[in-house]
Order: sequence, then C-alpha cells, then structure tokens
Amino acid sequence: MAAAPLIGVIGGGQLGRMLGWTGAPLGLRFRFLDPSPDAGAAAFGELVVGALDDKDALDALARDTDAVTYEWEGVRASSVEHLVANGHDVYPSTQALRASQDRLVEKQLFASLDIATALFAPAEERAALDAALRIVGCPAIIKTRRGGYDGKGQVRVDSPRELDAAWAALGGVPVLVEGVVDFDRELSVLACRGRDGTTVTWPLVHNEHRGGILRVSRAPVADVAPGVAEAASRLVTALLDETCYIGTVCVELFQVGNELLANEFAPRVHNSGHWTIEGAMVSQFEAHLRAGLGWPLGATDPRGWSAMVNCIGRLPDPAAISAIPGAHFHSYGKSARRGRKVGHITITAVDDDAREQTLARVLAATEDDG
Repeated sequence: MAAAPLIGVIGGGQLGRMLGWTGAPLGLRFRFLDPSPDAGAAAFGELVVGALDDKDALDALARDTDAVTYEWEGVRASSVEHLVANGHDVYPSTQALRASQDRLVEKQLFASLDIATALFAPAEERAALDAALRIVGCPAIIKTRRGGYDGKGQVRVDSPRELDAAWAALGGVPVLVEGVVDFDRELSVLACRGRDGTTVTWPLVHNEHRGGILRVSRAPVADVAPGVAEAASRLVTALLDETCYIGTVCVELFQVGNELLANEFAPRVHNSGHWTIEGAMVSQFEAHLRAGLGWPLGATDPRGWSAMVNCIGRLPDPAAISAIPGAHFHSYGKSARRGRKVGHITITAVDDDAREQTLARVLAATEDDG
C-alpha cells in the first residue's frame, strides 16, 4: 500500500493546527515548520523547529512531501521560491503571496482586474505624505505598506495637522493613504481554486470587528441584494485566475449600497471562514488540502445558518459552551494573552432566529475576553 500523502505546512499556529485536524480523517500526514517548540499544530504531525526563512529548516520540512503550503501571508516569498527552486510543489502561488504582502501592489492588482477599492495614494517618505492626503482627502487611514494585521500598522487622520504624529507612529516607513469608506457592512468572500482551474465559493460572510480584531462572522448573508453575491464570486475568481492560484483565499470587502469595494486579500485559509468547519458541506480547510493534492474540491453549500465567535485573550469554560445547543468549541492550544486569538466557537442553527439566540448566549459567555 502506498504511503499516505504528506503535506508540509510553513507555520504551526492555529491555521496549521486546523489544517492538520481536518486532514487527519482524510488519512493525510503532516509536517510543520515553526520557530516555537510549543506550536499548537504539533498535535497533528511532526514539528520542525526553526525560523520560517531558514533554508535548512525549509529543506527538512519539504523532504518527501507531496505538497507544501503556508498558513500565514507573512512568510517570506524567498522561502517559497527556495523550495520551488529545489523541486518542491508549493501552493498558493508566489505571485499571490507577494501581492498580499505589499498594500500598494495589492491595490494595483485589484485595479488591473477592475476590482473597485477605496481611493488610495502611496507615500514613500514624509515629504510625499501631504500630497497623498490631498489626493485622498480627510478623513483617511494611513497604513504601512508591509506588515500589520488585526488593526496594527495603521493610523486614522482627520486633519493634515496629524500627519507628523501619524508618520512617527508608523515608524517612518513607506505607507499607503486610503480614503475612509462609509460602508454599510464588512463582508468577506472565500473561494478555492483547484489545479485544473476549477473554482468554488462559499456564501458571503458578514463580519463584525472589535478593536480591529474580528469578533463575529455570520453566514450566509441573508439579506444580500440580487447580484451582490455574484459580483463577489466574479471578483474573487478573476483574482484567482490572474495569480494562477491553488488553494483557499479570502477577499475582505466593504459593502456600500449594492457596490463592493475590495479591502485586502489573504492567500490562505482565513478566520472569517472558520464557520465552514461545521457549517458547510466541505470546509475551507478541507478544500485547501484537496486543491493542493489535485483532488476534487467538493461542495461548499451551507448546512444551514452559522456564526463564528473569536475567543480573544482567554478561553471560556468549555463545559459552559458545551451546554449551549448548537455551539461548537475550538481551542488553539495557546496560552492566554490580551488581544490574542486563542480559540473560536462555531454556532450552527436551522434558521437565522435560532442562530441569533444561540449567538447571544455565546457572546455573554465570552464577553470578558480582552
């Protein structure tokens, strides 16, 4: 009998952990690379301890693998290119990874595909910041071009008088100035593209943030206007095709009336898709693994109404969550720390009313997260 497929994953955090957890029933084996010997993904496979850009560690990770993927868009593109140059099959594409790591390149990619965004202008140095703000207008969000997530690496300005402080706060690095969008709600569209170019999408997700960190996701979006979901599917498919993408992707969107503006994309499985584990026929994690191995992607139909609540800072009592019908507890195996995602709770229900009732109980049980 042939050995079970072996997947290498650059990164051993919660996304790698969930890939391993999802792949175990499929008979897949996993090897993870992470700088921490306590990486949570080690519960589901071999762990190589090392820096994510260490070539020897990367070679050890990729040895005898059937495919290699990554759980974080902060992985150096040079790490992926090193593996590809040595004959390893790595997905998603380096083109997508590079674009996601630079907000200006990302916005330019959206523009080339006629995907609408907020008005933006770059500034390489402080002297160019005033002109960029005049193009965009106030109020604006100034974001570092590279790095930053969960609300980090960005500052809002309501007046040109605030530019000196904003530039200093962001470290004096190249930035992107973006117009503030008066959106109706924040959405995300998740999709997966296979090796043969076949693409599937999950229903649109409605996201609510707290302090720049995703707190609640709901899916499917019940009151979306005709054509909006189709527009989201078209834009994500165009992005996947342009970047020769393989695997799961998430595009974060602002909805303004019936128009969608792309905010950013993540070339990986995504927090706003965690509801798919219990809430869809095939989850974002399983589809990502299937895509990398060239397997059929499967059906992404929802099983009903779902929601996801992030546990931020601490985990609630799992016994208390287990007492709530329709609530599914997920721990990431992380220590408690303020502002850290340490787990999530998925809620499944037969209808929207039942979901909201259960969601209220879950939020009450996690309201002290910090």
